[in-house]
Amino acid sequence: MTTITATMVKELRERTGVGMMDCKKALVAADGDMELAIDDLRKSSGMKAAKKAGRIAADGLIGMKVVDGKGVMIEVNCETDFAARDSNFTEFIETVVERIYNEESADLEAMLENGLEQDRQNLIQKIGENISVRRAEFYDGEVASYVHTNAKIGVLVLMQGGDASLGRDIAMHIAAANPQVVSPADASQSVLAKEREIYTAQAEESGKPAEIIKKMVEGRVSKFLSEISLTEQVFVKNSDLKVSQLLSQANASVVSFVRYEVGEGIDKAKVDFADEVAQQLA
Repeated sequence: MTTITATMVKELRERTGVGMMDCKKALVAADGDMELAIDDLRKSSGMKAAKKAGRIAADGLIGMKVVDGKGVMIEVNCETDFAARDSNFTEFIETVVERIYNEESADLEAMLENGLEQDRQNLIQKIGENISVRRAEFYDGEVASYVHTNAKIGVLVLMQGGDASLGRDIAMHIAAANPQVVSPADASQSVLAKEREIYTAQAEESGKPAEIIKKMVEGRVSKFLSEISLTEQVFVKNSDLKVSQLLSQANASVVSFVRYEVGEGIDKAKVDFADEVAQQLA
């Protein structure tokens, strides 16, 4: 039986981009035959990707590009922060961003059908984790942006008026304060109805007259709207100003915005580290 050396494993990894452990297993199974090991890995790559597809990818990075009045923001997920720092992962993000920018479309489904899915599968094979191109946004116009230093939070803003400095300040505020809508008028009526229902139930416990309860409820709704609306929030860099006042001073307005936070809304599996290592060894 051929002895599998570290040099052989390194060569196979360099030639295939597959993880070290998988390379070693393939070489053992092929009795050291490099070409046979490569063929076996190629045959199994689709199966490996399918197995990993069921695992939760809640980590990852935000990708961003804003140039010449066009802005792109995407969220790409993987399973661990370690994989998010892998150069293959960051290069994949750049590839997706460039494609959206050039095609001026954030239709991920169409892109996956036209080559991106194969790139995703290849990346899964290389880094050994499930990968998900979760969401994307494309803006065309007066675009401002902000990406937090760890690339876990990103904001894209479409504005009218103002300058680059104001745009960045607004985007940074959105990253920090997490508003849900631009102004109170943009709030969903279904959301407001639900809040009114909750506030009414709470107020009725006070035993106060119906007309007082109604005023209490509407006061709570107004407060809720001020908290979720960008224009009504206190500017994070100047507590003496509302965002609406800041925009008014510059004769500017926010048309729309999108804020991504990596992994938000994804149910994350809680796995004991020791159990995870044992599972991988098994």
